[in-house]
Amino acid sequence: MFNRNRCLRRVAAIASLSSLVTGCGVLSSDTPEDEGPIVVGTTSTPSTLDPAASWDSSWELFRNVYQTLLSYPTGSSEPQPDAAEQCGFSDSTNQVYRCELRAGLRFSNGDALDARAVKYSFDRIREINVNGGPAGLLGSLERVQAPSDREVIFHLNKPDATFPFVLATPAMSIVSPAVYPKDALREGGDVVGSGPYSLDSYDEGKEAVLVPNEDYKGLAKRQNDGVTMRYFQDSGTMVKALRDQQIDVTYRGLAARDVVELQDSKDEEIQLVEGTSTDINYLVFNPKDPWANRKAVRQAIAQVVDRAAIAHKVYKDTVDPLYSMVPKGLTGHTTGFFDDYGDPDVDKARKILADADITRKVPLTLWYTSDRYGSETAGEFKELERQLEESGLFTITLKSRPWKTFVEGYRKGEYPVFGRGWFPDFPDAENFIAPFVGEQNALGTPYPAPKITGDLLPRSRRESDRANVEKQFEEAQRILVDDARLLPLWQGRQYVAASRDVSGAERALDPSTIMMLWELRRKTAW
Repeated sequence: MFNRNRCLRRVAAIASLSSLVTGCGVLSSDTPEDEGPIVVGTTSTPSTLDPAASWDSSWELFRNVYQTLLSYPTGSSEPQPDAAEQCGFSDSTNQVYRCELRAGLRFSNGDALDARAVKYSFDRIREINVNGGPAGLLGSLERVQAPSDREVIFHLNKPDATFPFVLATPAMSIVSPAVYPKDALREGGDVVGSGPYSLDSYDEGKEAVLVPNEDYKGLAKRQNDGVTMRYFQDSGTMVKALRDQQIDVTYRGLAARDVVELQDSKDEEIQLVEGTSTDINYLVFNPKDPWANRKAVRQAIAQVVDRAAIAHKVYKDTVDPLYSMVPKGLTGHTTGFFDDYGDPDVDKARKILADADITRKVPLTLWYTSDRYGSETAGEFKELERQLEESGLFTITLKSRPWKTFVEGYRKGEYPVFGRGWFPDFPDAENFIAPFVGEQNALGTPYPAPKITGDLLPRSRRESDRANVEKQFEEAQRILVDDARLLPLWQGRQYVAASRDVSGAERALDPSTIMMLWELRRKTAW
């Protein structure tokens, strides 16, 4: 509970996102003050500026400079019209979805945003078809029509009650046909969008300067006069910049040691906002590798890995062990890996390998990104190396790359085993299963799972009431546990640290924990 007396005693409160809205209001103010752009620090650097290429952290920038047909009002987990004026299924089978655009929409360069541009944007994603890119989200899309300037009709090849959630993802950002090539990715460091901000300048890996888009028409209500995103290589440098008042807010990438230090801090100039999250972290096994392709090897690793040790030793209990790909808090969550494997047990792992006639140490190279998921990633993989090596069953080599080249590598199938995090596209169990299976998926690593892709997912998509799809997702997860192609490790919590002079952090995260920068504001009254 949020303690009012503690709130009055200590402004540097550590509070939950939900209680702050109705608590003592340390993070809220109705009196904005213009003191220049709010500066947000993050370790999550975009890999691209083109929506057709991105199914990753680039969305955090896209949400604020591009526009989608649907988006999320503050505090809502249901998508509502943004570039659209109204949207909905126009048939009883959830296979025809119609949107009517707002009148007078324009891109930041002055081009008209009409139904033709919407159709072009969706056709372009599928035409370019980047491996591991967002085309994988459009598996149910048959074709798009633009019968008039403001009307768009999506014809689906099968019922899909989740399609409105797909339309709300930043991957479905609308782009100008005059600027973005039909069959190739756009190069360069600028953006032509229609979101609440325009990208004024971009220095890759360092800074993105966002200024208000005065022609924006949509859901967002800007509370500031601009935002600058600064990209950091590590949490320590980012937190130092916050303490030195070089930035106003930190978002993504706070290391566990920094979270703990901020929780214990008496610094009344900084507030730490803590909230639940459905972000997950997991290992991916590449079937192209002769060892990772062997089911017994994957199962033996699943039997050895100690998630609780990773959560405690590396992340200082700022994350929670996870035993299914669907995180806690969503319909369909299970504890499948714990149910099948129980506590870590080297003897059981040795028997799994012996039963498959594997008696030598298994050599594997584990890859991770050095600059995407926070400063603890290296420590996490060193802990995984320790656990697997000490079992006496594996010989482990660790390698890493910066995010941009790391993505290129896994899309080419270069890594035997690699670590990934997943920030959900939308808050539904579907989004923790569908993106990872099938010939084309978000991992660039084909995973044929015909029972899931051909039966369970299509059946679940016919159901508009998502509370009624639990059985399908439980069965899908039983298949994932048995295959052990994906090994869930932990579920995160969301932390945002901010200067006491900034409010709105408690309202700024959408259901996918992407920051809606327009909610941040400076305040003058306490």
